[in-house]
Amino acid sequence: MQAGHEVDVVAAQLGNSTTSSVAAALWYPYRAYPEADVTRWSATTYEVLCRLTSDPSAGVRMRLGRELFRQHTADPWWRGAVPELGRVPDERLPTGYVDGYELSVPVVDMAMHLPWLHGQLETAGVTVRTRHVDDLAGAFDDVDVVVNCPGLGSRELIHDRTLTPVRGQVIVVAQVGLTEWLLDQSVPEQLTYVVPRSDTVLLGGTAEEDDEELSVRPETTAGILKRCIELVPALEKAPILSQRVGLRPGRPSVRLETGFIDRGPVVHCYGHGGAGVTLSYGCAEDVAALVSGLS
Repeated sequence: MQAGHEVDVVAAQLGNSTTSSVAAALWYPYRAYPEADVTRWSATTYEVLCRLTSDPSAGVRMRLGRELFRQHTADPWWRGAVPELGRVPDERLPTGYVDGYELSVPVVDMAMHLPWLHGQLETAGVTVRTRHVDDLAGAFDDVDVVVNCPGLGSRELIHDRTLTPVRGQVIVVAQVGLTEWLLDQSVPEQLTYVVPRSDTVLLGGTAEEDDEELSVRPETTAGILKRCIELVPALEKAPILSQRVGLRPGRPSVRLETGFIDRGPVVHCYGHGGAGVTLSYGCAEDVAALVSGLS
């Protein structure tokens, strides 16, 4: 729409029913490839989200935080996407950790940001409809180009079997005065992260491949709480407000390219792993350019 196109949005689910509503939405290029493109998309999104901090209704804040390591670690491959990245001083490392990154990144409160995005669409005159699409050809009614971005849904919609569900379980607790985020990926399937928002704190988490169970597992909740409280003892008294599960759309690489079916051209944009928010505005910029090239 901002590029001069007439746009309709069709989605099977909206708002609180989406995987995006479960996301920690901490800017971080997690489980998304290829590295060069992801770094570029992440850098663009970082800049856009920084600007959105000036609009309180968008739900974006800059938060200082740290990723902690149990062994000495080189700078991350996405280092070029952020203006500054420092090392955590030894005296600030918790027991058991020997290294850490320290940086300020956008944190997006999805409970605010998703309604804000919907409002932006309404203001721009975009029609948003809830509808299940089971055949991509059927999406071409009265349109010239289809943008295919259903996340994990591309397994069924276009039979992309390279997609893998990566289960994430999180806990939302009441704020206890936290302002800084923490992340530990030492155990890949049992992530530890503490992401403060304005009124809540999101605790995680898991990264369980080929696991599509959407029910909350009590034993997983207990493990998340134990790990997070060990890092941040103040969380022990934080009331639990909710527990959520979402499925990340894992893929060997993000698919962002033009394709064609009998009905017309398609721009594919899916497979963002655990970095959907982090890549969002960067990928959207490329999608708009591809659509303009087809129009």
